[in-house]
Amino acid sequence: QVQLVESGGGLVQPGGSLRLSCAASGRTFSDLNMGWYRQAPGKGREFVAISGYLGTTHYSDSAQGRCTISRDTGTNTLYMQMNNLKPAGTAIYYCTVMQYWGKGTRATVSS
Repeated sequence: QVQLVESGGGLVQPGGSLRLSCAASGRTFSDLNMGWYRQAPGKGREFVAISGYLGTTHYSDSAQGRCTISRDTGTNTLYMQMNNLKPAGTAIYYCTVMQYWGKGTRATVSS
C-alpha cells in the first residue's frame, strides 16, 4: 500500500525559506512522476510543482524561480525547497503520486 508522509512545514517570516519533504513507501517510485500541490485557506487545491521520472521538472507560475523540486530515489523521498516565501504561500502542501495523496504539511508565512 502506497503511503505518503509530508513534513517540513511551519511558521516562517516573509522572505524566509522552508524545505518540505515527502517520505513515500509501498513500492518503487523511480518510474513515476511525483508532485506537490497546495491548498490555501478558503481556496481549492492547486498545482505547485512536479518531478518527472525522467528527470524533468515543471512549476506553476507562482512557484517558478522560488521553489525547487527534487527527489532522492534511494530513499523514496520527494523534496521541495521554497525560498523568499510570501504570505500568499500560506497553505497546506500535499505530496502526490498516481492517485495517492499525503495528509499534507502546513506552511504559514507571517510576520
